[in-house]
Amino acid sequence: MPALPLIIDTDTGSDDAVALLLAAASGLGDIRAVTTVAGNVPVAIGTRNALISLEIAGRFDIPVHPGCERPMIRTLSSAQHVHGEDGMGDTGLPDPAKAPEPGHAIDALLSYPRDHPGELTLVTLAPLTNIAAALLRDPALFTRYRHVYCMAGAADTRGNISPTAEFNVWADPEAARIVAQAATPDKVTWIGWDVSRKDAVMTPADQQRLQQIGTPMARFAHRINRTVADWVRDVTGLAGYDLPDPIAMAVALNPGLITEQEEAHVDIAVGDEARGQMLIDRRVAAPAPNMTLVRRVDEAGFKKLLFDTVAAPVPASAPTIPATP
Repeated sequence: MPALPLIIDTDTGSDDAVALLLAAASGLGDIRAVTTVAGNVPVAIGTRNALISLEIAGRFDIPVHPGCERPMIRTLSSAQHVHGEDGMGDTGLPDPAKAPEPGHAIDALLSYPRDHPGELTLVTLAPLTNIAAALLRDPALFTRYRHVYCMAGAADTRGNISPTAEFNVWADPEAARIVAQAATPDKVTWIGWDVSRKDAVMTPADQQRLQQIGTPMARFAHRINRTVADWVRDVTGLAGYDLPDPIAMAVALNPGLITEQEEAHVDIAVGDEARGQMLIDRRVAAPAPNMTLVRRVDEAGFKKLLFDTVAAPVPASAPTIPATP
């Protein structure tokens, strides 16, 4: 099958970077543009990281458009305590060779689907600020995309940034509410942290395999997640670090990986006590569903895609990642 034409919105921290590798180097994705937003790190750092990640995959040709520097009405609360000050495990990566594009991310999110109506799939890996701002300018935006996949929320209300909320939605709940209100289940699919926690945990054996593959992309993916591994051990208590953005990307690239999903009506809490919690109405008298929620994914299929992708060779022009841990 032909590669899937993609627009990717990211706040590039370490798991976003692995998702970009999947899209750029698996052969399943055809990235037309990347847009960046503040979230895991400030937008300038996230933009730098997006460029580095694409160059690690040998892709110097993909335009990267910087976007919003803060949530819609709130101050920025980053996740640098999770991903490192540089968002990439504080690995001291060299600067990218390419500069970002001059155009703003919101303009890119609006213009690309107008030029290619119904052709592009939008994958969001970040707080939904850019997407909400674009929707305010064009309320019919989602109809112009083939489909929209969002790494967002926690459908079981078990959070990673608060007791009930996932970071991307918690970081800008007002934006997430705008996206939910514009969504329809045939156009918008959310893959939440509940899926990552169950089906995308890199156990110590998985981490060892990633390290042993030894290619530039594998070394990169292993090294940039070292601070996440520490945080997961101390905070979420999983059996290894999980990869929420890569599993969302994998679903977009290969929806056949989905093993369980549902259509539901979803709203987002914006009050302080439950900020960012998904409010899922499953009553018989609930309003009509407004999105599709992925609940489980084929873990073995996801990890095979990940390992196969990072095992691939890259052009000699790609940056060199040292072999030392």
